[in-house]
Amino acid sequence: MNLVYVSSFIVSIIAASTPLLLAASGELITEKSGVLNLGVEGMMLIGAIAGFATAHATGSAALGIVAAALAGVAISMVFAVLTLSLLANQIAAGLALTIFGHGLAALLGAGYVGISAPVLHAIAIPVLSAIPFIGPILFDQNILIYFSFLLICAISWFLNKTHAGLILRAVGDSHDAAHAMGYPVIRIRYAATAFGGALAGIAGAYLSLFYSPLWSQDLSAGRGWIALALVVFSAWRPFYLLAGAYLFGGVTYLALYLQGVGVSIPSPLISALPYAGTIAVLVLISRDARRVRLNQPACLAKYFHAVA
Repeated sequence: MNLVYVSSFIVSIIAASTPLLLAASGELITEKSGVLNLGVEGMMLIGAIAGFATAHATGSAALGIVAAALAGVAISMVFAVLTLSLLANQIAAGLALTIFGHGLAALLGAGYVGISAPVLHAIAIPVLSAIPFIGPILFDQNILIYFSFLLICAISWFLNKTHAGLILRAVGDSHDAAHAMGYPVIRIRYAATAFGGALAGIAGAYLSLFYSPLWSQDLSAGRGWIALALVVFSAWRPFYLLAGAYLFGGVTYLALYLQGVGVSIPSPLISALPYAGTIAVLVLISRDARRVRLNQPACLAKYFHAVA
């Protein structure tokens, strides 16, 4: 098989996988702190429209990414106030956040349909990008793909090799013990939730400024839900998350590829492949309850109220 063709195919899979990896990485940190935020889909859409609108207004895709991250943080703080300060149910608040994000993004984006904005271009690393086969895959990508490579390494190092990562995991596994030791549980969870919101917003900006560089309603197309499933699929471990993101990204791209080459399979069935795969994987994982219990943060989605 032609190596250029294979290289191009892998590059396309990486492009399809990156928004999943970014959003899931943020949710991984959020859940490690003991917070379950089901609003990833809504945060991605808010980030997508914030990034697109800012890039269109300023002519800078970089400013669009910054705006998307800030928008993701802002909407995640709504969720944090409701669940961490007012002790609302995290599952209900997360679902409400997704519905709110869908509606607000559709409202704000109504005037941007069919309008173009600056897009993220590939940045070729000198010398390395010229390496046959590997060069185009690893060293001729846009800034957010490079960022996703570094991010997963940084998260793994942070969780496993740093004192701050140990504190974060302690808060997620036993918030009462962490509080008794003097750690500010609520502030740590606020910070973790903001981090997850920022990455969800950046994932949305990736979709609107690179992957599908035009604004359209429901641009995320369920990727936020797949990102949530990936965290469980990975058993809350960063490099398993990387593998899972590329697996699901490959399935997503395969669905588009089959449509492009004219495979005689009904279009709705092909479009459903990524979501059918998600359900199948979650069903398989749920059968191994011991694996989930061993790796899931023990205080995930549980209330915490500090008692002086």
